[in-house]
Amino acid sequence: MKSKLTCLLLCFLFIACNKDTLSFEPLTIATDSCENCTFVRIEIPEATGKTKLSKTINAALEGEIIALLNFDEESNAQNLEEAKEAFVFDYEELNGKFPEESMPWEATIEGTITFENKDIITIKLESYIYTGGAHGYGTNRFLNFNKLNGVELYQEDLFNNLDEFKTYAETLFREQENIPAEGSINNTGFMFETENFYLPDNLGYTETGLLLFYEPYEIASFADGPITLTIPYTQANSFLRYPQQQP
Repeated sequence: MKSKLTCLLLCFLFIACNKDTLSFEPLTIATDSCENCTFVRIEIPEATGKTKLSKTINAALEGEIIALLNFDEESNAQNLEEAKEAFVFDYEELNGKFPEESMPWEATIEGTITFENKDIITIKLESYIYTGGAHGYGTNRFLNFNKLNGVELYQEDLFNNLDEFKTYAETLFREQENIPAEGSINNTGFMFETENFYLPDNLGYTETGLLLFYEPYEIASFADGPITLTIPYTQANSFLRYPQQQP
């Protein structure tokens, strides 16, 4: 009898553990396609289940996408559908005022998992937004999450000592970009504000190492495109609060 109860208990525990396993389903939200219409397409992994981690991931992705689609900074969108509709509405409102000048807008956003192990998961949001002008603007956002406690990790959460890591990253950046060790970080044409090195807004775990991703305009001209620096985990681990094994 006791053995049967033990088996049942183990089965229930196994089922409960499986329910907490992180899994994703593809989520697509898009406008209807038509000629000369504003176009929005969002394709992201949606975390399933009702765990704290799933809710944190979905809320973070939703918040980032709503911000990306917020043209006039006055949108009250509460979800992705509303954000999509607000983006279309903003175009139509502008087109009503300047019908001869406004080209249809475009927004494409794609989310992919760039890294995952038992401790950490990183999701990249790659977007292209066009709201008029000579060209659109592409961005990448890296969202890092602690799988063990179900929270999003911000830049200050990733390192044991952020200032020490910044100093080390500057050394590697200067080596990669052939910038003299002494003198301004802008000696070879970069555009760091105050002529001092700083970390990018975007840091993300990848399979090959910790990625530092500078958006166009962040430290260089638009024509230069994004500037990246990947630090292998064998070099980054001593600074990381969550060190990783190098594949």
